[in-house]
Amino acid sequence: MSQNAPAFEIHVHGDVPLREEVDYPQIQDALKPLWKYVGARSLVDAAASQYEEEPGIRFEAKERLLQICWTVEGDEDFRLAIDEACMGLNEIAAAGAALEVSFYDIEFDEEEAPEDEEARDDFVLCFVGPTPAAIMQVQRDLLVQDVVNLMERHFDASELSDVVASIDRLFGSRFDSLVSSMQLGRPPRGSGPAGGHGGPRKPRHLH
Repeated sequence: MSQNAPAFEIHVHGDVPLREEVDYPQIQDALKPLWKYVGARSLVDAAASQYEEEPGIRFEAKERLLQICWTVEGDEDFRLAIDEACMGLNEIAAAGAALEVSFYDIEFDEEEAPEDEEARDDFVLCFVGPTPAAIMQVQRDLLVQDVVNLMERHFDASELSDVVASIDRLFGSRFDSLVSSMQLGRPPRGSGPAGGHGGPRKPRHLH
């Protein structure tokens, strides 16, 4: 982390299904970039969120699910830490998943700021999964969810099958070269919108 005063309050949110054989030490190793970022000696030390009402980083053993609802303070260099953590999660994930990362400008005061000044807030989606096919499936499902949610304001859901089919064709075309060159499994099609999160950035700490 930068030695200067943190510029952002950073919130990471998402659920990652894990393989059956994965244990806590493997999770700790995969998430090492995150707990090292906050200066902790282990995942246990870093797992608590800045806000008590958030569960932080938690492994639900029965469900084989890594749950992340975790807020820390940091800077732009957190992007590298989350990218490295996603690479680690790829090795232990059982299926594709999305992680939402929200950056909230600590110094921005909406009431006192000039009208033409905007907060440096940012929002990114990170994707993890055991294969490129699994990751692309999550990307496809989130896009379908966003597009359907937008278009249902004007059309019935039954009228949107051609739109979903077009999205599938776009992803299929993008993936064809990988399938042929790397013998990867093609993402399933027509599975419907994904559950969970997607779309516009949410207000701070509201899910």
